[in-house]
Order: sequence, then C-alpha cells, then structure tokens
Amino acid sequence: MDPLVAAELAKLADDGVPFRAKQGHVHSTWAKTFLSRPELYLQPESLPEIEKIVRLAHKCRRRITTTGCGHSPSSLTCTSSWLVNLDNYNRILSVDTETHTVVMQSGIRLYALCEELEKHGLAMPNLGSINEQSIAGAISTGTHGSSLQHGLMSEDVVSLRITVADGTTKTCSPDMNPSLFRAALLSLGALGIITEVTFRAVPEFVLRWSQTVDADARMLSAWREDLWTHAEFVRVWWFPYTRRAVVWSAAKTTTTTTDALRDPPVSYYDRALGYLVYHNLLYVAQWAPRVLPWVEWFVFGMQYGFANGTTTRAVQPSRKALLMNCLYSQFVNEWAIPLAKGPEALARLGSWLNRLSPGDPGYVDHGIPFSAEGLYVHAPVEVRVSNTGPSNPKATRENTRPFLDPTVEDGPTLYLNATLYRPYHTDPPCRERYYEAFEWLMRELGGKPHWAKNFETDGLEIEGMYGDNLTRWREVRDSVDPDGLFVGAWHRRYVLEKGAVLPLEEEAVREEKNKTGGVLFEGAVGIAR
Repeated sequence: MDPLVAAELAKLADDGVPFRAKQGHVHSTWAKTFLSRPELYLQPESLPEIEKIVRLAHKCRRRITTTGCGHSPSSLTCTSSWLVNLDNYNRILSVDTETHTVVMQSGIRLYALCEELEKHGLAMPNLGSINEQSIAGAISTGTHGSSLQHGLMSEDVVSLRITVADGTTKTCSPDMNPSLFRAALLSLGALGIITEVTFRAVPEFVLRWSQTVDADARMLSAWREDLWTHAEFVRVWWFPYTRRAVVWSAAKTTTTTTDALRDPPVSYYDRALGYLVYHNLLYVAQWAPRVLPWVEWFVFGMQYGFANGTTTRAVQPSRKALLMNCLYSQFVNEWAIPLAKGPEALARLGSWLNRLSPGDPGYVDHGIPFSAEGLYVHAPVEVRVSNTGPSNPKATRENTRPFLDPTVEDGPTLYLNATLYRPYHTDPPCRERYYEAFEWLMRELGGKPHWAKNFETDGLEIEGMYGDNLTRWREVRDSVDPDGLFVGAWHRRYVLEKGAVLPLEEEAVREEKNKTGGVLFEGAVGIAR
C-alpha cells in the first residue's frame, strides 16, 4: 500500500471503522469493452466505512469511482485510483406494506431487490432489460424500461442519501434539498456515493405477454394506431435487412396461482447449441461481413419463426417477464428521440443500411452524409419507449425530473438502440462508420444519447442539448465536490465544461488495446493541463 495511505490509516487505527481494501484488482465492464487497474478496490459494509473512505481519499489526494456490475459498456467506471464497490452494502432497511415504501442500502442488485420485494407481496413498477445492476447504478445512469405508462426508473425514488466529498452524508428529496435531489437522480457518479434509496414499490403483478414476428410494414402501420398503447409494456426488435420486426407486449393479469404461470417454450436458440451457433456466425462475419444479412434471416428465423405471424406466449411474474438475455459482449449506442419521429428514423436508417435507390421498395431520401457501401451491421435494433411528459402523472410532481434526463419533456420518448456484438471479445469492423451515421441521424431528429452507452457525441453538442439543465447540474456538482474527488476523464469529455483541471480530477494518461480484448484505461490524479 502507498506509504501516504498507510500512514493516514495508521492515524485512524483506533476509530473502530474497518477499511476493507485490496490491491491487484482488475476492473472491467461486463462486456469487457474497457478495463482498468485501480490502486485500491474497496468494498465497504457500513455507512461509517463509506464516509471514512471518502475522507481518507480526500486527504490522500485520490479520486473515487463507484461501480456495481459494470454493465455500462463505456469507460465511465474505469479508474487507476480508488474503486468502490457496494455489493456488500446491500440490505433492505425497512418495508412499509401499506404505503409500499421501501428503504434500502444502495448496493443491492435489482434481482435481489425483486426477490426481497416478492416476500412482502411487492414488485418494482418497471424494469429495464436486465436485473444485474445495483439500484444506485440504475438510477445514476437513467435506466428505463419500455412503457408509455412509465418514465425513468428514478421516477419512483422518494428520497436519497448521498455521501459527498467532505465525508458527510446528505439527505435529499423533492422537498428537502431539491436541487441536490434532481442532480443525484442522474448523477453519473460525479456528485458522491449514493448510500441509501427510499423507493415506492407496487403490489406484485403477473404479466401475460406475447411476441409476434411479422413484416416491419405491419409494425409501422400499427405505430400510427395503437402499437405503443395496446398494452402497458411494449417493445420492438427491428431487423433492417429482412425488413421484419418482433413486437413484444405484456399486460397485467389477475392470475395469481403458480399453476397458471407458464414460461415461454424454449427454442434451440435458448440452449447452448443456439448460443454457440450464433456466436460463431458472428465471429465468421468479422472477416466476411457480407454474410450478416443471411445470419439475420437464419438466426432470428430459428428463434422467432420464419413465417410472418408466428407468435409466442407466456405468463410470468413481472420480475421475469420484463427481462431479456443480452447474450454476448457488445457495444450499445442508444438514443432518445421524440416518439413521433420513430417511423422516419427507421425508414431513413433502413434505406441507408440497405443502400436503396429511388424506385426500390422502402426507399426514402435518408440524407445521411456517410457511405454505407460495403457496410454490414448486426441485428436487431432495439426499439423501446417511455413517457416523462404531462400525460404521466408521476412526471408532473415538482422537483422530480433529473437535470440530465435525456427524455422528451413534453411528450413520449422513443429509444433506438444500435447493438453491435463483440464475438469472442473482438470488435466489429463496422462500428466506427455505423455509429458515426447513426449518431448523425439521431442528432438530426433531436435526439440525446443514453448516458450509459457507447456514444461519441460530446462537448459543445451535449451542452446545446441540455442547456440550462446541464448548467444547473454542474453548479450542484461543484457545490458538493469542488475539488473533483468524483470526477474522471469520462466526465470531463461529456458533461464538464472546458477549463482548468480540478485538484483531484483524474485524467486519462493512456488508453490502449488490451491483449485479450477491450481498451485498458490508465489515469492519474492532479495532472496540470
């Protein structure tokens, strides 16, 4: 251990508060897209331990990064300084079954939270596609599901406690310190360590769901009618080369008996053989990308059915029904645009990817100023929705909208997610050009990137997207962490204005390809620009 850190720890030997740190830890994102080697990896188990870590880091001039499962495929959680993991700070503190209010330590993973809620007859109102995240991580990055009756997951947060740079822990809510609350609801880890979450659950519920594969023209026709409103939860997977779409929709049912529950039929794709076949086809496509349209037809035909109209049904508890299998290591680039612009976005993207000419079926003038010649990409494009507009009663509560909320403020939001797999942790050759064109189109349609994903748009463009809200977030951040104890290179690039390096800010020293895949991040604190 560094002599300075060891000396400061020795001074605190009699305080009775453990300092659970280890050296030699290698941190990576779930997708192995980024890696780093933190000086210390810390797993506190109590609030006094968290506060001690923060005070000691400040004294020893270290930067703090907080991580959970590392599901964000970006470098947001990478550091060469101190990495705090809250997996052992994960208890439910109280459950009020009358008000459905649950108080929990912030490191609890969503799957564990759902299991605990079920014991009390409760459930999360909404979930994203996975449940591996910690509750704090899901809140801090703007996690959402797919429903026009729900917004971000953070809309059900009643209050937060957050340990800030001076080692004190502050409570915030819509009524108490509301500016801190709005900044912390989507903090990107740059304000402090969220330590406690008070959350409003709902009575547990079961979902009856179905998914149907059909021509995308049928999906787009339904878009203008009731595609997104015919059930509480709806999501779409769009296949640009075969011009098909899978529509998944789920509605609550009164079914309560275990006998009435039924999982979907298991296809070959859901077993080891299907997993390996698809993985290896993606790997072959790294050198022969022209096969990808055929791979799309074959793999997803085997999974969902080759015949249009093929439908799968199931009845499951919400904590199972709302999830999906992310399969392999991947890059994900997701943007939020106005829902009404969805058909235009898909038409233009499809016309570009398929290199359509006037007279071809489905042709539109895409306007994308980059060539798609020789470019082949992975499928599907995930299409989801949320609603933080006036028609969602939760969104009308004062001081509950995060400053950095990327959703449309005055109406429903559509999310388009361009996923690229990394078979055996190798990067797809199409990534740079595909994402350059995809982000150009999203910006043209008034979009904003999902903070936890692999976007390249930065600097002044993001300032223009958020305007005064970004300014207010920065002001709150600066007030609770003026020295940059929680600031890293990712924050400087995407959300902090250009200017002098903060005293404890960590800058990138080197980012290089790792021998086993991904990018190895190396940073340092206190570098003068």
